[in-house]
Amino acid sequence: MVRLNRIYTRTGDDGTTGLVDGTRRSKHSLRIEAIGRVDEANSAIGLAAVAAEAQRPALTRIQNDLFDLGADIATPGDDFTPSEMVLRIVPAQVEWLERQIDSLTERLEPLRSFILPGGNEAAARLHVARASARQAERAMTALAEAEPVNPAALAYINRLSDHLFVLARAVNAAGEGDVLWQPGANRPNSGNAG
Repeated sequence: MVRLNRIYTRTGDDGTTGLVDGTRRSKHSLRIEAIGRVDEANSAIGLAAVAAEAQRPALTRIQNDLFDLGADIATPGDDFTPSEMVLRIVPAQVEWLERQIDSLTERLEPLRSFILPGGNEAAARLHVARASARQAERAMTALAEAEPVNPAALAYINRLSDHLFVLARAVNAAGEGDVLWQPGANRPNSGNAG
């Protein structure tokens, strides 16, 4: 169990932060950037949960998974086996997201166009969370080019943005409230140019 007696430790005043294995990394390293982006996505999901009341249990579960994901990224190395002392994202967490995506998709009309991030407030907040999850994914894949990253963690963050997209459509009147992209709608006609 985590117990925090003090919020500040002063150990990061030199521009580094500690990882699970006790090593220290620069606060702008790829690994710490990925952890930070996951934290941002988690915060965006928390904000979305306030507006998407009916979805709060699922979103809270995801927020817990994102803490697991942060712990996973904060544990360098190439052994991705979870243990009592080492948190790792596991395929079952990815599969849960996939089942949620499939269940939500069954109730939605197929897309006829790309959609603009918006509609009602809950959907708009979920779209912000989706974009934040994509930022986290970009940071994690950049890290994966330089150091080993748990493949299940990469799959989880990829599925998460898909889940948030589908969930945004679901809370947007089952897709009826989606705002469709109209390609080139605001370009002047060739006859009106000038």
